[in-house]
Amino acid sequence: MRIISGKHRGRRLTAPSKLPVRPTTDMAKEGLFNILHNNYYLPDISVLDLFSGTGNIAFEFGSRGCTTITAVDADQGCVKFITETTEKLELPISTIKSDVFNYLEKTTTKHHIIFADPPYDLAIEDFEKIPELVFSRELLLEDGLLIVEHSKHTDLSKLLHFSKQRKYGGSVFSFFE
Repeated sequence: MRIISGKHRGRRLTAPSKLPVRPTTDMAKEGLFNILHNNYYLPDISVLDLFSGTGNIAFEFGSRGCTTITAVDADQGCVKFITETTEKLELPISTIKSDVFNYLEKTTTKHHIIFADPPYDLAIEDFEKIPELVFSRELLLEDGLLIVEHSKHTDLSKLLHFSKQRKYGGSVFSFFE
């Protein structure tokens, strides 16, 4: 995995092979951040990275100057890797080991951007539960954005608050406002 831009631009990170992850591709990540750069000044925003995995997205936000990032994942190995890499790169990422759905049901912290990258084979009901919890619990700040990454075989366009989607190969980002 590679950090595309910012102070750690071009830096390659190698996660342990035993982690249960599927990192966002560089092409998809670059497309996503092009969209975000047009709408947000990253040093001023708060980000929540759900199903953080290797921390790929959190590291990208941190490298680009975002100063408030929370990464949530249920896997201890993932949390350990993100924590160690965060310290090594001196990035402002807080890690939380938790089931994402439990976390969303309990947290009261609001963010500008919430990014969720659940396993692509997650049940459609669980995909639908992500925006439902985010909006019913009012976890986005004003003008906030929820982004859910999923496979091209999952359709979230009929859900409440859906605004648009962008496709990058086999990956799709669905945006909710």
